[in-house]
Amino acid sequence: MKVYDKKIIVTGAANGIGREITLQLLNKGAHVIALDISMKALDELVDVAAEKGSNLTTYVVDITDREAIGQTRNKIIQKFQSVDGVINNAGIIQPFVKLNELSYEVIEKVMNVNFWGCLNITKAFLPDLVKQEEAHLVNVSSMGGFLPVPGQTIYGAAKASVKLMTEGLAQELKDTNVKVSVVFPGAVGTNIMKNSGIDNAPKMENSGKASMVLSPHRAAAQIIKGIEKNKARNFVGKDSKIMDCLYRISSGFASNLVGKQMKKLLE
Repeated sequence: MKVYDKKIIVTGAANGIGREITLQLLNKGAHVIALDISMKALDELVDVAAEKGSNLTTYVVDITDREAIGQTRNKIIQKFQSVDGVINNAGIIQPFVKLNELSYEVIEKVMNVNFWGCLNITKAFLPDLVKQEEAHLVNVSSMGGFLPVPGQTIYGAAKASVKLMTEGLAQELKDTNVKVSVVFPGAVGTNIMKNSGIDNAPKMENSGKASMVLSPHRAAAQIIKGIEKNKARNFVGKDSKIMDCLYRISSGFASNLVGKQMKKLLE
């Protein structure tokens, strides 16, 4: 689906990859409906996007609040009559600790934002998407959604849920006009750690893997390119592509490799 002149919803639109997706979609002539939990961040996004015209509309909403999402959906449809695309980008990570050290409060928050938030938005807007002659749904999973990452076990579980939900939904919608994509970003240089309230993050610059870290700008460009090429599975970043290949060849080897790297980073 070409994004020009399309009305596209982006969640987590005010920071990181979501911010870049929003700005690049605007550059391509799309009408972006930006959803985020932070009014301050959305206001800053509006200021940055001002020179790109008036094709940006923002809504403050908590994607874990189903009732609030329903109300926001009604406002959007009342204003725009329809939507052509949804990009479920919003997400948080967990503290870099073992499962046994995580509280249920943290576990529920990670699952609620990463899985239920994605599902809530999908369920809210899917009836609108299927009415369109052409539409696209994008759910952002993670490299950690197909490959175990110690210290991010619950985050990975949530993103694996997004992966399988999206792939199942793609089959359910294969005879409709809605294309479905699941995105697997690797390491991207965003503020997700700060925005997730994480203060024990590993130092990538000391790991020898800094060259693998993708900029948010390039990550967003690859995601949008995937939409325009109707890619069902989009591996974003060299590390994601490499680990996908390794994991399919030998899941044990790939898992042990990641485990050793995480052990070094967390020391």
